[in-house]
Amino acid sequence: MGLHPEELFYADTHEWARKEGDGSITVGITDHAQQALGDVVYVELPKVGAEVLVGAQTGIVESVKAASDIFAPVAGTVMAINDALADEPEQINEDPYHKGWFYRLMPEDPRQLDTLLSAAAYRALHTVLE
Repeated sequence: MGLHPEELFYADTHEWARKEGDGSITVGITDHAQQALGDVVYVELPKVGAEVLVGAQTGIVESVKAASDIFAPVAGTVMAINDALADEPEQINEDPYHKGWFYRLMPEDPRQLDTLLSAAAYRALHTVLE
């Protein structure tokens, strides 16, 4: 199983969330998810300005062997998307926690992060699933 940075928050649907200095939240998929998908060939991201609810579908990531929905780990308004993924979706496989981020949102309620899993809890979940 891959690395799961301790400072991130994790959804059981395999998204990660990172609180940024300006209060925004950056979202991507975990190393575990990108490994399960295989080589990513396409990603559909939400529109800037979109308001999303917790658990709402915010996009799709497609690989050579599967397509998977992306869900919002917290509610908020999309502030930015990672435009580089349109031309280089392989960044999701190569660097899922940095260059492979999907979008950034301003959370409706930052306390929603507290409902997500810690890195240890996410690892434990996958130990059970594998």
